[in-house]
Amino acid sequence: MSLFMLPLAIGAPQIILIVVVVLLLFGGKKIPELMRGLGSGIKEFKDASKEDEKEKESSKE
Repeated sequence: MSLFMLPLAIGAPQIILIVVVVLLLFGGKKIPELMRGLGSGIKEFKDASKEDEKEKESSKE
């Protein structure tokens, strides 16, 4: 495995550790609110990228 791909090799123990750290930092009540914010941010990013693609296609014609 190359040195570049090493940080991307996430297994079950690493995921469990990340979940525990997030629970300790934010608490159980804040996590749904954080996930909603993350989801809406991703949706806005996708919408903006689709709009950008449409603008590029229309400018080519």
